[in-house]
Amino acid sequence: MKDKLENKKLKYIIEQYPFINSFFEENSLNIEGKEEYSFEEYLNSFSGEEIEDMALDLNKLLIDFCEYINQMKDFLGLQENEGVECLSIIAGKNKDGVLEKFERLDIKKSEMIAIVGATGSGKSRLLADIEWVAQNDTPTGRSILINGEVAKDKWRFSSNKKLVAQLSQNMNFVIDLSVKDFIEMHAKSRMVENVKETTERIIEEANRLAGEKFNVDTQITSLSGGQSRALMIADTAILSSSPIVLIDEIENAGIDRKKALELLVSSEKIVLIATHDPTLALIADKRIVIKNGGIAEIIETSVEEKEKLKELEEMDKIIQEMRRALRAGEKIT
Repeated sequence: MKDKLENKKLKYIIEQYPFINSFFEENSLNIEGKEEYSFEEYLNSFSGEEIEDMALDLNKLLIDFCEYINQMKDFLGLQENEGVECLSIIAGKNKDGVLEKFERLDIKKSEMIAIVGATGSGKSRLLADIEWVAQNDTPTGRSILINGEVAKDKWRFSSNKKLVAQLSQNMNFVIDLSVKDFIEMHAKSRMVENVKETTERIIEEANRLAGEKFNVDTQITSLSGGQSRALMIADTAILSSSPIVLIDEIENAGIDRKKALELLVSSEKIVLIATHDPTLALIADKRIVIKNGGIAEIIETSVEEKEKLKELEEMDKIIQEMRRALRAGEKIT
């Protein structure tokens, strides 16, 4: 970290980490007119008299400067993304203790995987194994690898560095803010450069997904279930630093499911979705079949199934249009 700071100008550090201004204020350091300096160059610009008058310990300030940035980045969940290119599932066992019939499943970035099976078959258990980055320490005995290696502790135990963003079936907001204020607050906490533009994009994408549109001044507590889910999917795709997204039964969300998944995949995330919907299952690159708590089969979506998908999508368009007409109070003809 220190070597990087030695060559980086203060103005760029401030742009990247606005919180660093607090460090300057706390240490009574005036950098006005010195923005083109690196922090070390800035410290070296002090005269011997100034160092003595201000009781400066230049070496300690440089160390503290680096440590302050690291601690704040960790606190805010802003540590640079090392990149998750591949998630691997190492086989475990089903409820009867029978070994699963595969050895290892690799899931690459921008892939979409459907998880299918009867209610109670163990779909949520698989999602939990991934979210917890299981290491043969859950009832299934599965292990999860990140980029082909045993996951680092930060992926398993850090409250700030979350590997997985999970979108559950039910979402309830309790904070009393407008949609605009809520998203702006999240954007600022992520230290994004263009808060206004990012907020506008998230709301625009959310309205593309939602069955019923909403405006920026709508209170988030008054959003419908579908609108809430649409807002969180757009927020996850654009703002979340989590490289893996787990979705539980998006078909019940009242949103444009295909657009939602395309948005998440286009953000270069790994997307896994537990679903009973044949359209969503066939949109996926592969589907994991769960039976009796274990992975019974892994099926790659075939060319023939993709042709069937086209038929299902046409049927879905008809259903969606009927839903729109019902909402609008029109007659179904």
